[in-house]
Amino acid sequence: MTTIDSGAMQGAQSSHGTQTMGGMRGRVALVTGAGSGIGRASALAFAAAGASVLVSDVVLDWGEETVSLIRVRDGEATFVRTDVTVAAEVAGLVSTAVERFGRLDYAHNNAGIEGAGGSLLDYPEDVFDRVLAVNLKGVWLSMKYEIPQMLAQGGGAIVNTASVAGLRGATGLFAYGASKHAVVGMTLSAAREFRDLGVRVNAVCPGVIDTPMVERAFNSDQLAAMARRQMGRLGTPEEVGQAVVWLCSEAASFVTGVALPVDGGYIL
Repeated sequence: MTTIDSGAMQGAQSSHGTQTMGGMRGRVALVTGAGSGIGRASALAFAAAGASVLVSDVVLDWGEETVSLIRVRDGEATFVRTDVTVAAEVAGLVSTAVERFGRLDYAHNNAGIEGAGGSLLDYPEDVFDRVLAVNLKGVWLSMKYEIPQMLAQGGGAIVNTASVAGLRGATGLFAYGASKHAVVGMTLSAAREFRDLGVRVNAVCPGVIDTPMVERAFNSDQLAAMARRQMGRLGTPEEVGQAVVWLCSEAASFVTGVALPVDGGYIL
């Protein structure tokens, strides 16, 4: 386990308890897959809102860099390297949040991989298993250990990263699309189970976002064609990160069980 701590967060308390200007001060957020892309953006957005952030990723250097970016903005963060497919590591991640910060208020279960492209007919079994292990089992394990802590505190908010591919399918990314459909279904089931117990569970469904994963998955011609379907451009990780933080904030206190597209109209 690798840990990096930063200084105390500074910021004024928002009069409405929303995510701006320190509205999450005194709260604690956990973000998996926070070493790059959407996860890094949401970690930075939580810190900007005043939360202390537990940064998690499987790649040590990426996670350390995210913590450094929070630290130079006077935020508070700790990094824990975690493989979300391993129950003991996820349990340890949640335990570290409580040990380091005393509580866990928000979680963004974002860790995911795209897997290989290919048809259902010839998709490699080992790749299929790995994609579902990270994208689906990883989200399940995260909620499995996050929710008891939130229940013990009297409540919390969780956002899982799904995808527009979890709403409409994904040509050429068979396992990825299957896993993201499952994340949406699991999100709705969890929201229903815990809606009267103070834990809200939602998902974001990003469109084509300018991230390292998208750069790996598609060539420039494909990206240009997809951009034309979503307001003429790729989305930014920051746009998704802000949606995540809003869903966790008091501004969304009556929102649960939602799979929110952040896609520039892609699914239209």
